[in-house]
Amino acid sequence: MQGPIPGFRLFLVIMLSATLIVLDTRFDKLETLRSVLGTSLAPVVWMGNAPDQFSGWVASLFTTRDDLQAENESLNARLLILERRALKYAALAAENNRLRELLNASGTLDDRVIVSEIVGVSPDPFSHEVIINKGDRDGVEVGQAILDAHGLMGQVQSTSNFTSRVLLISDSSHAVPVEVNRNGLRAILLGNGDSNSLELVHVPDTADIREGDMLVSSGLGGRFPRGYPVAEVTTIEKEPGEQFIRIEATPRAHLSRSRMVLVVFKAESERDDAEPAPQLNAGEGP
Repeated sequence: MQGPIPGFRLFLVIMLSATLIVLDTRFDKLETLRSVLGTSLAPVVWMGNAPDQFSGWVASLFTTRDDLQAENESLNARLLILERRALKYAALAAENNRLRELLNASGTLDDRVIVSEIVGVSPDPFSHEVIINKGDRDGVEVGQAILDAHGLMGQVQSTSNFTSRVLLISDSSHAVPVEVNRNGLRAILLGNGDSNSLELVHVPDTADIREGDMLVSSGLGGRFPRGYPVAEVTTIEKEPGEQFIRIEATPRAHLSRSRMVLVVFKAESERDDAEPAPQLNAGEGP
């Protein structure tokens, strides 16, 4: 018995396909059927991928020592890259904290300031100088005070177009007029070549000064504006028969650690009246 002619078969297939398409798109009637078919065909899909997975598993059993070593080196390289990035992010976070400290410090000042970065240190062990990345083009001039987030660091010694050289208060040729914040007692604070210690000179043995007293810039001489924290008294020694007492103080500024600093600009009226701060020749005692 002969079946339907080929053209009629094609027509039936087309009509069935169109009906299924309409039912699926318009009435969503085949979702259950599609799910059942997908579930029933899952073993077929798994069997189709089985040869490739099996060959990969077999190949892994015969991995050579060179391949393992190369893979280990690649992983170590990636680890080093990630560690470097982590250190970089930590450095950026620390720099961000330093900038926030500087912003908080500049908010307490009456003078105009700009933020600068220390980009170099003097190689001379007997000279305490640093180089900052602000210069003539930024309006920096010789004699301007330099601060970090904690206190007075020094003053501009020389300038170029893009950088300036700063003499730190710990240099043996540097001196700062200061006063005791508690009672206004005035004295001169000298650098002695030690970044962690300064010397307060010409203080009579009858002076009212104590360990822990805060020393701030007095403004005398016009070089450093008044009221900036400079150092804290740490040691007081009184020798019998001596007219003056020996006083050591610790700088408030982080002279050997700070990287971000503030360059202080004073008002024009103050700049006109400014005089050089007292300095000593290298090696000259008080």
